[in-house]
Parts: sequence; C-alpha cells; structure tokens
Amino acid sequence: MHSSTESDLVALAVRALGARRARAFDDVVVALAQRCDTAEGARAVGGAVVESLRAATTGAWERGWQPADVHRMAVRGLGADEQVVVLDVMADELDRYASTTVDPQWWSQLETLQGAVWWPRSQTWLDARRRRGADWLTLLTQALTVLHLLQTLPGIERLSPLPGTATAAPQAAAGGAGRAGSAPAHVDSRILERVRMLLAKAESTTFAAEAETFTAGAQALMARHSIDLALLSAREPDAGEGPRGRRIGIETPYDGPKASLLTAVATANHCRMVWTRALGFGTVVGFEGDLESVELLFTSLLVQANTRMLAEGSREDHRGRSRTRAFRSSFLTAYAHRIGERLREVMDAETDAAVSAAGPQGQALVPLLAARTEEVEATVGEWFPSVRTKSTGSVRDAEGWHVGRAAADRASLDGAGARAGLGRRRRG
Repeated sequence: MHSSTESDLVALAVRALGARRARAFDDVVVALAQRCDTAEGARAVGGAVVESLRAATTGAWERGWQPADVHRMAVRGLGADEQVVVLDVMADELDRYASTTVDPQWWSQLETLQGAVWWPRSQTWLDARRRRGADWLTLLTQALTVLHLLQTLPGIERLSPLPGTATAAPQAAAGGAGRAGSAPAHVDSRILERVRMLLAKAESTTFAAEAETFTAGAQALMARHSIDLALLSAREPDAGEGPRGRRIGIETPYDGPKASLLTAVATANHCRMVWTRALGFGTVVGFEGDLESVELLFTSLLVQANTRMLAEGSREDHRGRSRTRAFRSSFLTAYAHRIGERLREVMDAETDAAVSAAGPQGQALVPLLAARTEEVEATVGEWFPSVRTKSTGSVRDAEGWHVGRAAADRASLDGAGARAGLGRRRRG
C-alpha cells in the first residue's frame, strides 16, 4: 500500500489548483515526480493518483454525472491531452463493474467518445502511458488537473442507475447485448440507422430541395417509430419503460437560440427539455426511442442551420457597424421557431395516418400518446421541481428573423412528400 504522504501531496496539489496558486501546484507536482525516480516511489505515487481518480469519478457518478457529461465539461475547460486522460479515467472506473450492471447508455456514450481500456489489466492506465514514453511530470500534471475537475463538478439530476446497480435490459438478458453501441431495448436499430443515413445526406447536400426531402423523411420515420413504440408499450406493458433523461450539449455562441431549437425538436417528439445554461447542456426527458430521435434530429438540424446561416455572410448597419451577431441570433431563433412548427406538422400527420389505418382501434392512439406525455411531464416535475419558464433571448434583427424563417420554410418537413421522394430514389 502507498503511504499517506503521497495521498497528502495529491490532495495538496488539488487544493492549490482550486485556489489558483499555480506556483504551489507546480512545486507539489515536481515533488511527486521526483519520488517516481525509484520503482517503489513510482508505485506509491501512481497508486495514490489512480485511487484518488477512481474515488473522484465514483463521486461524480453519485452527483448525477454520466460519461458524456464529464467529457463535455473537460472539453469546455481542459486541453486536448487532459481530455484523453478523462476518457482513460472513466474507462478504468467503469471497467471495475460487471457490464450488465452498467446502464447500456453509459457504454454507448463511452464508445462514441472512443474511450476504452486499451492497457493490459496487469497495469494501470498511468503505468501504460509512462511506458509509452510520457514523463512523470507531464503525466502527473495532467492527472491532477483532471482530478480537480472531477472533484469540483456540482451536483446535477441523476438520470439513470449508478454503475453496479443497473439491471440487465431485456435484450441483454437474452444474451444479445454487448457493452457499447447496442440500441436500447425495443428501439429498432435498423430504423435509427436509416434516420442517420437520411440526416447525413441532408447535411452533406448543397441542394436545398434534397435537404428538405431527407430531413422530412427522417422526421416521418421517427414519428412512425414513436407511434409503434407507444402501441407496443400498450399491448405489452412489461416491454416498455418509463420516461428517461438525456443531456445534450448546447454550446455558445448563440446558446439561447440553440436551446430554442432543442426545445422545438423535443416538443415535436413528445419530450420536454430543461436548459441548464451555466453547464452548457439541456436535459431532454422522454421515452427512450423519442430521446434517440431528438438527439439525432437536433444535431443534424443544428449543422444545417449553421451551414445556411454562415452562407448568408456578415451584416452591417447603415453606419458600417457590424450587426452580424444580432443577425445570426435572430436567424437561429426564427429557424428554431419555424422548424418546430414543421416538425409538429409531420408528427400530427403521421398520427392521423396511424389512426386512420388502424380503424376503430386507432381511436385509442390519441389518448395513449396523451398519457405518455403526462408521464413525461410528471417526470420533469419530479426531477426539476423548481424549473421555470424563461425566454431564451429577444429578436433584435428583423432581416435575420425573416431570412431564418425563410430558411426553415425551405426545409419544409412534409412527410408525404418525403416518402414519395424516397420511393422514387429506391425505384431508381
């Protein structure tokens, strides 16, 4: 076991960082690095650092943080090298649990971030990095900087079971689920893949008409999938789960209009969004399949909106002063407002079509969807008892508003037209 001296120095370094005493922090790191000149000292220091990071990571989980959330904060406040260390630290901590006792969404987040245990189990990640040639001074500086971040993360809402306490999803119980990347139970991965394909095409095309068709097709697919999941849950109550939460990054600049866009996408897909501006994310609450849809569509629409906004170029007033910021903020606000209307039109059209196709039994679909919405609202009230409705900003540029609304109109989300367009492409 390592002596308490190394642990004391680790704690001292973190306190120095918290007090913004850079010189004191450097002195402690140098003292720790010097102890690593011997094999025994390196084991003691490395053990103290790794154990402290594991404890800090566990503490972050207990305060509500998930892998994607921690990494988002690292991107906001740390350098690229420290961001990689964050992934190693999280992979190391999660690797201590049986895979079936960790929420599959956590593994999926870690895989998306390209985090994994790449080092031999006989070593720690710190030892492995040292053997790759990194010097102790650099390694310890990075590790202690990450430790400070983990220890200072505030408490947020806990959206899922802690690692080690989750129960296996139905598909995992059947033996079909791996650690990362598997779709949540009863979410059709084939549909999600088709949605990703359509949105990728919408983002890459330079033709507005094609982008319209691809985006509309994606929303129509997601709307039908949401309806199918609701019907499945009604027929097989044990097949469905209650509402869950997912945090999605909302970064500056123009975070207010971006939050409006996420709200619009969430609302159109039977979800609610609560914005935590200070930490740079929105928490979307809804059923799992709808959460997948919201994250995919919001990410794509944001790419498309930014592309169109930047294509408009800069703006000046009659005195030659820049009004680009006001123009772009107004553009994105109008875009979010109009896109929300369009998405709801597609969802309503798909719901009406499903009701008509099901005949007399289809009349039960509307109250079923309403009941699911009530469940979502109740969950929001439970998790966010003091949530307030707040404006995300005012429109200060009339031209930006009109151009943004026109851009959203050109991205008209007509589900029937999208299906016709997709059908022509398949036949072609």
